[in-house]
Amino acid sequence: QVPLVESGGGLVQAGGSLRLSCAASGRTFNNYAMGWFRQAPGKEREFVGAISSRSSSTYYADSVKGRFAISRDNAKNTVYLQMNGLKPEDTAVYYCAARGGIILTPRAWDYWGQGTQVTVSS
Repeated sequence: QVPLVESGGGLVQAGGSLRLSCAASGRTFNNYAMGWFRQAPGKEREFVGAISSRSSSTYYADSVKGRFAISRDNAKNTVYLQMNGLKPEDTAVYYCAARGGIILTPRAWDYWGQGTQVTVSS
């Protein structure tokens, strides 16, 4: 098990920034790739971005490329999602997830946090 807890969501105006954090418990955090996903009302959960276990690789959805950045601090068992240039269409519940390797399909990820709400007003 890899318990995950997201934080940092909130309400922000379009063009603003937020940084989400996802803290993991346990001593195996650095064995896992970490991903961020989001789910808007009435929509399926979608891939946002992911980072490999040693931060050597990052991947982003086209919709957030150039605006969002993922990083991780293995000493703190934490992964971050820096979101800049936020748009109303970024409004969703954001989830972090852990898996042995990166794959874009949400259902393939093994461990999930409870989610944090991000709302972007126009």
